[in-house]
Amino acid sequence: MEKEALEFARKAHGNQQRKYKEELYIAHPILVAEMLSEFPHTSEMICAAYLHDVVEDTEVSLKQINKKFGKKVAKLVEELTDEFTKEKYPELNRRWRKKKETERIANISSEAQSIKLADIIDNLPSISKNDPGFAKRYIPEMKALVQVLKSGHPQLLERAQKLVK
Repeated sequence: MEKEALEFARKAHGNQQRKYKEELYIAHPILVAEMLSEFPHTSEMICAAYLHDVVEDTEVSLKQINKKFGKKVAKLVEELTDEFTKEKYPELNRRWRKKKETERIANISSEAQSIKLADIIDNLPSISKNDPGFAKRYIPEMKALVQVLKSGHPQLLERAQKLVK
């Protein structure tokens, strides 16, 4: 099932490029899944790591994820998909949306929190290095997120805490 999730995500992301890097976007979910695999995990968690951005960044729906990969994977992807987006809440500023998203994330499953920590760990260095202006806003947002991700794997939490300092 993990290979299927990787191929599904690869196809869904298609030719999307990673910001700041000359590589296909799929490299990010692969790195998140690889990092997660270093710690106790389930196959569903690895699948969700591969798929964590497809609903936000492609035309794929949670229904499609549920149909192809089952309820548990779909639930994890749903937990990892931003609810408080500019598209859904155009009248609200970024600070408010990120505050609400942080409150929501505090209550997601420990499995999803571990995936989110790996996501932060992979994204933070390239944003810090390549976009210092945005990093001034992004790092405090990630610091607030890491503070509520207490149910994630302790070693991932520790790594993320060190990165946001």
